[in-house]
Amino acid sequence: MPAGLRARLDLQAVLDAAVEAVILIDENGIIETFNRSAERLFGWQADEVLGKNVSVLMEGADRAGHDGYIKRFLNTGEAKIIGIGREVPARRRDGSVFPAMLAVGEVQQSSPRRFVGFLHDITLRRQAEEAARQSEARLNHFARLSTMGEMAAGLAHEINQPLTAIATFSQAATRMLSRPEGIEREDLSEALDQITAQALRAGEVIRRLRAFVKNREVRHERADCRRVVEDSRLLLEADARSNNVQLRLRVADSLPPITADPVQLQQVLINLVRNAIDASVDVPSAHREVILSANLDGDGMVEVAVADHGHGLSTEAAERLFHPFFTTKPGGTGLGLVISSSIIRAHNGRLAYRSTPGGGCTFFFTLPPLGVLPGVESH
Repeated sequence: MPAGLRARLDLQAVLDAAVEAVILIDENGIIETFNRSAERLFGWQADEVLGKNVSVLMEGADRAGHDGYIKRFLNTGEAKIIGIGREVPARRRDGSVFPAMLAVGEVQQSSPRRFVGFLHDITLRRQAEEAARQSEARLNHFARLSTMGEMAAGLAHEINQPLTAIATFSQAATRMLSRPEGIEREDLSEALDQITAQALRAGEVIRRLRAFVKNREVRHERADCRRVVEDSRLLLEADARSNNVQLRLRVADSLPPITADPVQLQQVLINLVRNAIDASVDVPSAHREVILSANLDGDGMVEVAVADHGHGLSTEAAERLFHPFFTTKPGGTGLGLVISSSIIRAHNGRLAYRSTPGGGCTFFFTLPPLGVLPGVESH
């Protein structure tokens, strides 16, 4: 057997033994080699695709633009995918589309020039990632419902106050209407204005509560950090009052917008503030204060912080703080900070803590302003 033929047969045997699909094309995108794994992956037999343009295995924009990518690379050296691995949609013979990881390299010292692609199906990986995402979403939703359950008494009081006021002013208006001497228009107008204001107040609490507990898709959008903080305070004020803790707000003027899911950030803030309230109930009344602040840090990141003047953290607690199921609360799940940390990481930020001057603990998270990536200086 001629040496050249033996070498080609040996090469084909090696390619057929490969786990990944291996496809060799020439500089015009014509398929020259199609190994056994490629046959299994795409449903084509090698002799059916040899001599065809490789775009037959592609989908969408890649299918339409592939030949142009090759020509641009040959003319300019600008790589669209050659030498750069990435995920692509691939098309089987039956027309079904699946996600594939593709790495392409140029065959060195080949004339005419040739390119080899290595592909593997990542459908199972994508399904596992989607299942994990859905599990995390369910866990986050459960955590929000659990938090609202714990805050139910305070929220009921927060809604009951405007309802009581509405009832009081309605009764007053009824009495005015029954006066034999007639109606004082100013008094009636004031009563009706109070009814309107208190109804709007109750409605706003309910609106924000419904938005917080609703099971919904995560969506990152342009968000106003001040609005997120103020919405969170509305849900937390009743809980703070019921524990005789002062909740104070310190938000810098003109904070830049951020890209975030506002409900998820509220979830983090509510968890941090409730932890701070719990840490404050056993300290002298003069120190029962939680400060919720938002400003820009020295690196130009938006920092949101929750500071208390409680007893601080023990060395053991500090070391295990972000470990799943570690908690210092009787009956606590130990998942609040873990979930919060995960949410902040998904927002390209970080969650950490430091000691509060004068005693206590400050938990804070930093987020990049809209259009700024963490660790990248903005000009």
